[in-house]
Amino acid sequence: MLAAARTAFAERGYDGASIRSIATTAGVDPALVHHYFGTKDALFLAAVQMPADPDDFLPEVLAAPPHELGAAVVRTVLRVWDGPARPGILALVRSAVNHEWSARLLREFVLARIIRRVIGTLDMPVAEREARGALVASQVVGLIMTRYVLRLEPLASARPDDVVAAVAPTLQRYLTGDVALPGRRD
Repeated sequence: MLAAARTAFAERGYDGASIRSIATTAGVDPALVHHYFGTKDALFLAAVQMPADPDDFLPEVLAAPPHELGAAVVRTVLRVWDGPARPGILALVRSAVNHEWSARLLREFVLARIIRRVIGTLDMPVAEREARGALVASQVVGLIMTRYVLRLEPLASARPDDVVAAVAPTLQRYLTGDVALPGRRD
């Protein structure tokens, strides 16, 4: 079931994959998938092997007022990465750098389960949300890579409050400020 789920989520994304199609591919009844995993969200977390559930940390971010959203995101990223889930998340990020399949799963996880939910709190057109979401992702992934993977100093050993103070204004601008939004080229 997990192999079928990984393939479905990687090929069709979170929104395009269904428990019914995953069960069919795995040769089992959809009720069996529900029995073992409960929900599509739980199946996705198991398929991605994500060591942290966004439902455990996103409510705090989503409760932040729009003008404090950047700081809330950075604070939460640091809390999750500095917590017990760090080794598993680090393994997932390293895997995504080396394997396109892992990158697609991680990208879908970050987009569907985190960024769309955060950006969804802001009142703006869908295309603008997508562009701002990509900018937010670039900043967060950059922070993760420099602080936790490459361990560039002084960022790697900086106090969390100092990192929030340095990074949050840029993230806030990407979320709600004036930016030249990247567009799609057709």
